[in-house]
Amino acid sequence: MKTWFITGASRGFGLRIARLALAQGDNVVATARSAATVIKALGEHPNLLAVPLDVTDEDQARAAAASAFERFGRIDVLLNNAGFGLLGAVEEATAEEVETLYRTNVFGLLAVTRAVLPYMRERRSGRILNISSIGGYRAGPGFGVYCSTKFAVEGLSEALHHELAPLGIHVTVVEPGYFRTDFLDSSSLTVSLNRIDDYNGTAGAARSVAVDLNHGQPGDPDKLAEVLVKFVDAENPPVRLPLGSDTVAAIEAKHQSDAAILDAWREVSISTDFATEAATAV
Repeated sequence: MKTWFITGASRGFGLRIARLALAQGDNVVATARSAATVIKALGEHPNLLAVPLDVTDEDQARAAAASAFERFGRIDVLLNNAGFGLLGAVEEATAEEVETLYRTNVFGLLAVTRAVLPYMRERRSGRILNISSIGGYRAGPGFGVYCSTKFAVEGLSEALHHELAPLGIHVTVVEPGYFRTDFLDSSSLTVSLNRIDDYNGTAGAARSVAVDLNHGQPGDPDKLAEVLVKFVDAENPPVRLPLGSDTVAAIEAKHQSDAAILDAWREVSISTDFATEAATAV
């Protein structure tokens, strides 16, 4: 029996994973801004602890982790799932929109991780799954600010992976592509109020694509939930887990693009080193 600590557990991936974990007999600490929404979504269950948590509140994060430990005596899996999107060109995004996004997607993830880690370190075991995105590996027009938060999650996850592995704690950043959840709905995706006509062909086009794609995404969220519930038992989990054929294709395309840049600019890239003594002597 494992104890899961899940943020954003009232809907989307978090809700599906919480249901599966409970169904297999695990304990679940399911958090959301309102504990009532968690109970409404999951119902009453002896292995469920619904906790109110605004991830941007560090004190509340520490209190939630303490409540989890008091109830179940351990935290085995942390799923950092809470987050939302912002659609608009980088220039269109206001300072307030950017700061609000970072408070949840980056600083919130950090706050919850710091709150849970002492309990994992004490046991010298644990799994941390940080939900990133296809946009955490490559950015696109219209999602620049959102992608920057997920790039931050990727960097933090890679560093944590190396810092915590010697302590028996495994960290993986999960990179879903487009899955058929409510992510493109207004409940999860904020659209910048500013509109600049010069971006109609780039960020503006992305707005239209998002509307057309909504609820027609190729990824099955139930299958993702099943994969992640099984994944926490993997003996040697990777630092990143791409999920979705679109994510795989995007990663492969970026690898090819970056390889082409290295081929074209290699001499310039390596020309900035200090000259070696042998080269100087000649």
